[in-house]
Amino acid sequence: MIRTMTMEDLESVLEIYNDAILNTTALYRTDPETLEEKQKWFLENEKENNPMYVYEENKEVIGFATFKRFYPYEGYKFSMEHSVYVSPKHQGKGIGKQLLQKLIEEAKKRKVRTLVAVIDSENVGSIKLHEQFGFQLVGRLKHIGYKFGKWLDIVYYQLHLY
Repeated sequence: MIRTMTMEDLESVLEIYNDAILNTTALYRTDPETLEEKQKWFLENEKENNPMYVYEENKEVIGFATFKRFYPYEGYKFSMEHSVYVSPKHQGKGIGKQLLQKLIEEAKKRKVRTLVAVIDSENVGSIKLHEQFGFQLVGRLKHIGYKFGKWLDIVYYQLHLY
């Protein structure tokens, strides 16, 4: 079940997020995030009216998704960067697909022009997921990040909604 995220979900969301920090190149942060940081993130997103969803199964949060303005300036108000994270033990079950579909539907309701995905170039699963929805590769930044002893590239994928 996908529902709106609440403050009570943040410990579970943080666990999923910190696993991605510590064990993947899904993001290039290297230090775990604190609960205080995640609470601040939640309140900022709430204030900006950004959608935040969780995927819940058997009363356990096993994934989350959100989007926010690509850059904070007014001229970017129709361009959103999104994030989708799924607990490692629940990946490959279509949860990320459902969460991304929910974000796309919400973006259309809000008259968002384009969704942007910033993906580690070696994250084949995420790239394939986005391509299933019609996202197109629009750019690459080489050796922009460094994690786990190697230089990493990010790729930008974009979906125009209208």
